[in-house]
Amino acid sequence: MTRLADLAELVRAPAALSVPGDVLSGAAAAGTLDRRTPALAGASVLLYWAGMAANDWADRRLDAVERPERPIPSGRIRPATALGVAAGLTAAGLAVAGAAGGRRATAVAVPLAATIWGYDLLAKNTAAGPAVMAACRGLDVLLGASVGPRRGREAPPAGHGPVRGLPAGRGPVRALPAGSGLVRALPAALTVAAHTWTVTALSRREVSGADRRLPRATLAGTALVAATALGRPDPVPVALAAGYAGRYGAAQARVLADPSPARVRAAVGAGITGLPALQGALTARAGARLLGLAVAAAAPLGRRLARLISPT
Repeated sequence: MTRLADLAELVRAPAALSVPGDVLSGAAAAGTLDRRTPALAGASVLLYWAGMAANDWADRRLDAVERPERPIPSGRIRPATALGVAAGLTAAGLAVAGAAGGRRATAVAVPLAATIWGYDLLAKNTAAGPAVMAACRGLDVLLGASVGPRRGREAPPAGHGPVRGLPAGRGPVRALPAGSGLVRALPAALTVAAHTWTVTALSRREVSGADRRLPRATLAGTALVAATALGRPDPVPVALAAGYAGRYGAAQARVLADPSPARVRAAVGAGITGLPALQGALTARAGARLLGLAVAAAAPLGRRLARLISPT
């Protein structure tokens, strides 16, 4: 019988703490934070877990050689079970997205799910792998921006007005062009996608170790990502972006000094668990400062949980 702990390891359950911030930062940038946003974040988590299970199913033969401790090659989870978990979580994620955000959310969630499966089954071990994974995260940010404001509620534009969390204002809704929220969230989506490219590029060298040119490139990318997250001068996003760059950058600097597999894996873990700080900076930059701090608080919790279940 499959144990819950084995399923948690299969889907890298604690790593999902890095996921809701995608949706929240996208919604904050688009000005669409409301009671639907948590449900969209939940859909995002389900799709993330689905991708992790599909990844291990697709890599089961390679993992038997390189990562025999993982649930499938170790015999703790059958391949058919992993595939069923991946399919079930995908269906659940799409259903939750549709129920929360209707056709607009589904129009983003379906390409997101397709891109996740495309990465796991086709693109992962190709030169396009990092770009496809970056697209997954970028679409995840746009999922948060996919819904328009509810009738009878006004969604303030990103960066304007005090936002303490989910907005509770009342009044007439301004007419917004279809897709305008997606356009406003695009810079945040590209920033998260760029970060994801650096993590994915490093992850391809977790077993073999890296050439020093790789951490040089990813370090430069991390510096650019952190600078992009700053936006206007504001102490909250500045502090969060600096924290993101400092921790993730330090891990990459250690790879530059010693590009061994262990150092690369540590840098990948730092990139995954440090993402909430970047998401928090983007959310705070859009005006939702307290929410941005709450998103960033997932980073230290993720690092603690990563000691129990590896995020990679």
